[in-house]
Amino acid sequence: MNFPQYVICVLIGFVLVVLGAVLPFLMVMQILKSTFFLNFFSYGATVAGIFLGLIGATQSVREHRGKN
Repeated sequence: MNFPQYVICVLIGFVLVVLGAVLPFLMVMQILKSTFFLNFFSYGATVAGIFLGLIGATQSVREHRGKN
């Protein structure tokens, strides 16, 4: 399948945001041990996912602008 670049960007962003939400939940439930690296990785995944989602959304708008 050949997806547009913005769809891939949004999907990767979604996965990162979900990962950034699930990891702290697993740490609170004490399934994963809370470490300094894992805390910052979770935060970084959330921030990177939000930015990738925004970039994908702006690419989608730019591509579909004026196509009515």
